[in-house]
Amino acid sequence: MAECLVYLFTGFLESGKTTLIQDTLRDPGFHTKDEKTLILLCEEGGVRYTKALADQVNATIVSVNALEKLNAGFLAKCEQLFHPDCVMIEFNGMWSVDHFLDVELPLRWILVQILSTVDASTFDLYLNNMRSILYEQLRHSETIIFNRCDETTRTLYLRNNIKAMNKQAQLIYENKDGTIRPAGEETLPFDVRADAIVLEDYDYGIWYMDALEHPRKYEGKTITYNAKVYPVDLYKGNAYVLGREAMVCCSNDTSLIGLWVYTDQFKPKPLSWIRVTGKLVVEFDEGYGGEVCALKEIQREELPQHEDEYVYFT
Repeated sequence: MAECLVYLFTGFLESGKTTLIQDTLRDPGFHTKDEKTLILLCEEGGVRYTKALADQVNATIVSVNALEKLNAGFLAKCEQLFHPDCVMIEFNGMWSVDHFLDVELPLRWILVQILSTVDASTFDLYLNNMRSILYEQLRHSETIIFNRCDETTRTLYLRNNIKAMNKQAQLIYENKDGTIRPAGEETLPFDVRADAIVLEDYDYGIWYMDALEHPRKYEGKTITYNAKVYPVDLYKGNAYVLGREAMVCCSNDTSLIGLWVYTDQFKPKPLSWIRVTGKLVVEFDEGYGGEVCALKEIQREELPQHEDEYVYFT
């Protein structure tokens, strides 16, 4: 029994989902002419599917106008009626992806990829006003495509905010003319070539995300920054966890972005703020499943409580 490959496309209305699906279907390397594609259309934007395109790519389009209708029984009926080789689901930008992932797929259907599209020109607006819904749309995605980029697009800002929600996602930046920006070194607000780096409060999140992706870049360097001591259940010798809170979807849902600090002194008091200077080392972290930076403390001083504990990626 041949497998049916399922692709889930998420993102807000007018973010480019339909265009991405159509471009994929037109790609001769994606599927053969004889393969049948089922498109489950959960919302309609300005770009529409045409009968000519459906005939060209051998696709059937079925509209789904409510999340509760996207259930196991409905999908089983789609399998029975259309017996597709491929299913593309254009998801509604206001629906819960978690809900769909809990739905039992037909036996031979396999969800192989979740892709998301984001309009780079409106990302900041959604981040500030609909953060929890944005998080819901993007946190499961393997690939996130930022489209409509131009010379004013702050790709470092986009990347760091997404990595706070979804560390594993591959990010692609697409210009307004459809060309893909080549991967390159982002401009960081501090000198990565320096042997000693002093971070301002507002640079900590940017540094942390870059160090998470490229820990060896910082190995052996000395770093100084302000952060909070966090209590953890895991015992790791004479070490403590130092970091800050990154807002994931709302102020009630934050994620600690921090690292282990090894010290020859007594451990600082949990929940206290300190200014630490230390030497960065690289170690394997089982929970993360890869290499991360840790710090060998050189010196520290206590600080008063910070008024704003959150990390920002501006």
